Amino acid sequence: MSLYGAMMTGVAGLSAYSNALSVASANIANVNTVGYKTATSNFNTLLASAGTSGNAGSATVVSNTGQNVSEQGLLQATTSTTDMAVSGNGFFVVSASTDNTTARAYTRAGNFTPDSAGYLKNSAGLYLLGWQLDSNGNVPSDRNDMTLINASSLTGKADATTTASAKINLQSSTTTNTAAATYSADGTTLPLTGGAASAVASVANGGVTADFQRTLNVYDTQGGQQPLQLSYVKTSANTWQYEVSYQGAASKLNSASALVSATPALVQYGTVSFNSDGTLAGVTSHDSSGALVTSTDGKFNVSMPWDPTTSGLQPQSIAMNFGSLNSSDGVTQFDNSSNMASSSVNGALFGSLAGVSIDKDGIITAQFTNGLSQKVYKIPLATFANVDGLTQVSGDAFTTSVSSGSPTINEANLGGAGTVESKSLEESTVDLATEFTDLITTQRAYSAASKIVTTASTMLDELLQMAR
Repeated sequence: MSLYGAMMTGVAGLSAYSNALSVASANIANVNTVGYKTATSNFNTLLASAGTSGNAGSATVVSNTGQNVSEQGLLQATTSTTDMAVSGNGFFVVSASTDNTTARAYTRAGNFTPDSAGYLKNSAGLYLLGWQLDSNGNVPSDRNDMTLINASSLTGKADATTTASAKINLQSSTTTNTAAATYSADGTTLPLTGGAASAVASVANGGVTADFQRTLNVYDTQGGQQPLQLSYVKTSANTWQYEVSYQGAASKLNSASALVSATPALVQYGTVSFNSDGTLAGVTSHDSSGALVTSTDGKFNVSMPWDPTTSGLQPQSIAMNFGSLNSSDGVTQFDNSSNMASSSVNGALFGSLAGVSIDKDGIITAQFTNGLSQKVYKIPLATFANVDGLTQVSGDAFTTSVSSGSPTINEANLGGAGTVESKSLEESTVDLATEFTDLITTQRAYSAASKIVTTASTMLDELLQMAR
């Protein structure tokens, strides 16, 4: 190698160690950057030509920058529900704009917060993408069909009542009410519906006083509370008739309904019978046509014939449960004061959005003030064949390259993807002690390379002096 070659080797060293200094400086500057992966300086020998490959004296040095993208940072607990970290393999899929038309990027920086429109974005301004779940909580069949996640996409939620039950004791020593309407055993007559039959005495039309009654509040499809009254009248030994009547404005009910047309508040009626030991023996009710229906399990349907033009509601069906047959877990007849021990009604009033929760599978669930919840989104994770081959872009994010391969979009905790940790952030993988050590060794190496240049320059000066 000539003196000029030695000088160029020194210059190559200066360039390589300048690059190494930049890498160490970038690492130190990003020691607190969420999800940052430590960059590395990789030094390689560069030979002058293939013909001199066996001569180490012809070698110079080059430096290139790499990044340990596959290295897992420590997870730090936070107080924000929308702060997320990936434990294991995978990256959050993000977009630089809300129109979701820009190229997708991938990041481990999960410090997401809602923007003014409710969309989740991290501190670098990248918007989180995910799958919008259908009514059954399923993700789209096309895993690339992702949308921006809006933490406030739902304003509220109501849940209509579909089931109701009651634990009631009817006092066995109650005197038989001789004024009570007689219900047909075969369903051929309907004393509470139509024409002259409407004059038959009942609790709903005021002809009979109930021996026991209680009100259950149920919920309609718009989140409103609707009162239903259960009335019981003893008609014979071990047999009681019951009526279910609506205690709100009768105008809300469809007058075309057979029961409502005769008795505006009445929505269902039937009988309950008991065994000699006080347990429930049987329950009958009448369907919409008036036919007698005998229950096989102590349950019957209460059809709420809402009139959409006056109530704004569609007809609603409620499965009423009086208890298991031949059991004392529901309606019973013992010689103790008639009372309702407990009742259970599903559904809920309207509730506004209270917040969201995120589980390890990446499911975002909206929580409402009425205690209801609804799964709305699922966060996917992108995995790569060679994560260290990803191309870094601004915002602590990455894009694909030939080296990394195409992303595989997985559900969290499946297919090799890690889990999503809510209220956590992944810390930078930078080790300050290592970086400060690298600074010292880089500075020393840079000084040494500069000595090569100055020494070669001195020797060239001496050579020029000889030529004079």
